[in-house]
Amino acid sequence: MILAADLQMALHPPTERAITVTHGGIQESPVHTPRNGDRSAGDRSASAPTLNNGDHGAASNSRQLVDELQAVLNTVLRGKPEVTELVVVCLLARGHLLIEDRPGLGKTTLARALAEAAGGRFGRVQCTPDLLPADITGFSIFNQKTREFEFRPGPVFADILLADEINRTTPRTQSALLEAMAERQVSVDGSGHPLAETFFVLATQNPHEHHGTYPLPEAQLDRFAMKLSIGYPAEDDELQLLSRAVEYGHSTPETPQILSAHQLCQLQNEVAAIPVSLPVQRYMVRLASATRTHRDVLLGVSPRGLLTWQRTAQALAWLRGRNFVTPADVQEIAPPVLGVRLAVTGDDPLPVLREILEQTPVPELRPLEGT
Repeated sequence: MILAADLQMALHPPTERAITVTHGGIQESPVHTPRNGDRSAGDRSASAPTLNNGDHGAASNSRQLVDELQAVLNTVLRGKPEVTELVVVCLLARGHLLIEDRPGLGKTTLARALAEAAGGRFGRVQCTPDLLPADITGFSIFNQKTREFEFRPGPVFADILLADEINRTTPRTQSALLEAMAERQVSVDGSGHPLAETFFVLATQNPHEHHGTYPLPEAQLDRFAMKLSIGYPAEDDELQLLSRAVEYGHSTPETPQILSAHQLCQLQNEVAAIPVSLPVQRYMVRLASATRTHRDVLLGVSPRGLLTWQRTAQALAWLRGRNFVTPADVQEIAPPVLGVRLAVTGDDPLPVLREILEQTPVPELRPLEGT
């Protein structure tokens, strides 16, 4: 598995545009490149809007809430701040998360704590070969008193849904999650039933045990925004885990609620409004195009994957305290986002992704004088 922290690089290929970083946003100016020539004025996008004092206050309060949320997750999943940060990024980007790792590393605890801290309902599905689609979405039952059918909602009608060992259930049941993840609704007996606006799926699978499993098809994988691996904790973190177990015994410490569902929805809308300049978008399009033509890539990034990539870059920029997206955000978030949707000839897409990032020209970032 690959994490965003696995890809740290300084890229300096030829540039086409200069993006000037200011306190309130970005400004763009043309840069002469002998190979590509000057760009016309029509290629210049407007600079990102600056925040007024009131906006700064609201943004500061929002980030404080998210910092508290991440701090709560760090107490549950000790020693993995890079993982909890990406979980929060995925949540803010309205994505869904696939965790591929061994059992017993805290995936269920993480999902439950996230639901409690975000003020949402928690649902869990233990995926097995005999699991039916109705076990996830719900079903209609005939009420003899009213002589009408009544809908009984399934666990998918939670705010945070944990689909444990998703690759152990049949493709028919796996596909039942497609509509829920993409449209945030389910259809039962010809009727649509909306899900929570902040509906979030955290699915897990064990990469080291394949007997009796059903690998997720590309259409299903592309519904996930990221794929992460937690890994074993460090020695000190495991010692703290043992001490905590002695302190609390069989009881589980209560997770404080940090956000309400309404506040989370507002945060997601705020993240979605983060400006992305035209040069950065053009950079992303060229990266996506490179994944489709690379000799070692069997399946490149789809337009849906490109939209997900931009949303997660917006969330990462917002989490870092900026109201604009830089090429560095695009690069940093690329491994977990592209790792779930790139099919390569080998087992690891990271070397291919690194090569693509190194060979694609990056818009130059220059600080504005006096800032």
